[in-house]
Amino acid sequence: MATLGVNVDHIATIRQARGGHEPDPVHAAALAEIAGAKGITAHLREDRRHIQDRDIYLLKQTVATHLNLEMAVTEEMVKLAVDVLPSMVTLVPEKRQELTTEGGLAVREHERELAKAIETFRNHNILVSLFIMPDLNDIKSAKRIGATHIELHTGPYSNAAAGAAQDEQLEQLKNAALFANRLGLHVNAGHGLNYQNVTAIARMNFIEELNIGHSIISRAALVGMDRAVRDIIAQF
Repeated sequence: MATLGVNVDHIATIRQARGGHEPDPVHAAALAEIAGAKGITAHLREDRRHIQDRDIYLLKQTVATHLNLEMAVTEEMVKLAVDVLPSMVTLVPEKRQELTTEGGLAVREHERELAKAIETFRNHNILVSLFIMPDLNDIKSAKRIGATHIELHTGPYSNAAAGAAQDEQLEQLKNAALFANRLGLHVNAGHGLNYQNVTAIARMNFIEELNIGHSIISRAALVGMDRAVRDIIAQF
């Protein structure tokens, strides 16, 4: 059964709406860990729309489980990650105009630049995950260029109507997780998962960690972080 990694980006979104200091994603991360989260994820975007540099440095100092830094493959972000030294970086595609990460990395099309970044991270003992669609060719490319992990994009599954459409997406994820495991890759998953659809993914063979943010933060706004985290773990 998978463990839970909590993405605290949207705590920072609420803070940035007023430009003040509250709520603090660093405090939220501590509460999530107390409630049972086994990892903390934060995406430092180039436009700094939510998570700020200060948050990443403080999370590195305070997270007791492991810190997963989501980032685009840019020179600025690579340098920052090497300075922070999170447990893991997850490389994601990033567009300024998108509300959230819309798709997976086109690994085969960017093998050279990804391989260069991965080599830098691995030289600093940082695990590297690639956020990808459940595409077998991209999984092979991820292995070829030195990634240690992949994170399967669960958005199409999360957005599919219950029934045949969702079952089809679930089967693709199962096949991708099995294939990646056979290649020796660790497999995480995330995007769009919530209290209603998470169980089938959490109990899937070879999925090690689920990274979930928006649905947890949405519930936490009503019932508190502790209960929101415990409630979703109960669905695993």
